Amino acid sequence: MQRTGERGWARLGRGIWIALGFVLIAVGLVGMWIPFTFHALGALVVIGAILVLRNSLTWRRRFVRLHRRHPKHVHRLRMLLRRDAPIAQVLWRDLLRTERWLVPARWCRLGQWRRRFRGRA
Repeated sequence: MQRTGERGWARLGRGIWIALGFVLIAVGLVGMWIPFTFHALGALVVIGAILVLRNSLTWRRRFVRLHRRHPKHVHRLRMLLRRDAPIAQVLWRDLLRTERWLVPARWCRLGQWRRRFRGRA
């Protein structure tokens, strides 16, 4: 969709930002599955999503539709896209979720460590 009064250079600039955003998203998604990166490249997904969603009305609408269809999966990304994002909370929840998924229940210790640490603080 062309915005009213938008010139050719501005449209080209938006297109470049959108393309860069998609490249960052692709690199981040591939990098999240590489062993020993500990999801560090997942930050590129958030940065890429910020670039795409701020510069494209069409992709913003698609993102809202995706969030309505799959709220459990998109909610964490949406929380990270906020202005004052609770980054530590989102990362901690993902760490707990990953531990539950990878390790048997009797070996899960992160929740116990957290409760013990918070009791001292």
